[in-house]
Amino acid sequence: MPAFSDPSQQNPTGQTPLRIGVMASGNGSNFEALVQAIDAGTLAAEIRILVVNNPGCGAQLRAERLGVPCTVLDHRVLKERDQLDQALVNCFRSAAVEVVVMAGWMRIVTPVLINGYADRLVNIHPSLLPSFKGLDGIGQALAAGVKITGCSVHLVTAELDGGPILAQAAVPVDEGDDHATLSEKVHREEHRLLPEAINARIPIWRQG
Repeated sequence: MPAFSDPSQQNPTGQTPLRIGVMASGNGSNFEALVQAIDAGTLAAEIRILVVNNPGCGAQLRAERLGVPCTVLDHRVLKERDQLDQALVNCFRSAAVEVVVMAGWMRIVTPVLINGYADRLVNIHPSLLPSFKGLDGIGQALAAGVKITGCSVHLVTAELDGGPILAQAAVPVDEGDDHATLSEKVHREEHRLLPEAINARIPIWRQG
C-alpha cells in the first residue's frame, strides 16, 4: 500500500485506509517511519498530505523523495498562531484528512486546530509524560539525571503535552549517554511506537 494512494483503495480488512495529515518542522524521521509502516502493511492508513513550516527542511525533502504531497505554511509569514492553525485546518480539510499527526511540529498549537480535529490530533513527544513536558525532553531528562526516559504518543489538548496518553515506550539512560546518543535511542523507539499507536486507535476513530 503506498503512503499516498487512491482513497477508494481498501486494505485487507475491507476498510478504506485512514486518511492522515502529518505536520513536521525538522528532519522528518517520524514522518518517514509512518510511510515505511504503511508501505510494509503494518499501518492501515494513507498519508494524504505533509505540512511543514520551515521551507526546505528535512521533512519536505523526504516527502519529495517518497512522493508524498507537501505544503509549506511558513510561520514567518502566517505570524499569528490562530492564522497558521486555520490555514492548517483548511489544508487538511481540502485533502479530506481524518486524523492529524504532529511528527516533530515545533509550534504550540491553538484551539483552532485542536477543536478542528478534536480527539483526532496526535503528537509524539520524547519523554515519558507527564515528565519533561515542553521543549527538549531529552535534554531535560539528561539534566535531571534519570535512569529511564522514553517517548509518548498522546492526543493533543489545550494543556501542553497534557492530553490522554495512547502509548509509551521506555528507554534506558546509560552511563556516558549524551544528547546525541540518547536521542538516537529515543528516536528508534518513536519510529516503532508512533505507527503502532495510530494503528491501535483506528477502530475507535472509525466508531466515532
